[in-house]
Amino acid sequence: MSTAPVEQITATVRGNQEAASASSHNAMAGFQELAKAYQAIASRNVEKLSASIHQLSAVKSPTEFITLQQKLIKEGIESAVSDSNDIAKLTTAVFSAAFEPMQKQAAALQSVGQNAAKAKN
Repeated sequence: MSTAPVEQITATVRGNQEAASASSHNAMAGFQELAKAYQAIASRNVEKLSASIHQLSAVKSPTEFITLQQKLIKEGIESAVSDSNDIAKLTTAVFSAAFEPMQKQAAALQSVGQNAAKAKN
């Protein structure tokens, strides 16, 4: 009796385990990067808020206050859009990296299955 099927199953299981482990590792590394990015955004926003309050407290007229307020709001919106785009790109990269090993394993298994089907014919 041939041990080829058992060896093939063992190799498949080992490949699945390695892919799952690599995916898990990539996901954890990616989530750490996301946490760092969120922390950097939060720190930057605290600094900007402090600077904005300081600037607003130094104005000398209501007109100057409104002008500065509008400028700060515009800058805040632009910053929020930029930060959102950066987080979206990073999130996409994290999920791509996390699922890549599993996708490669699935493709490899599909290839093995196709080769086995061809061998039977």
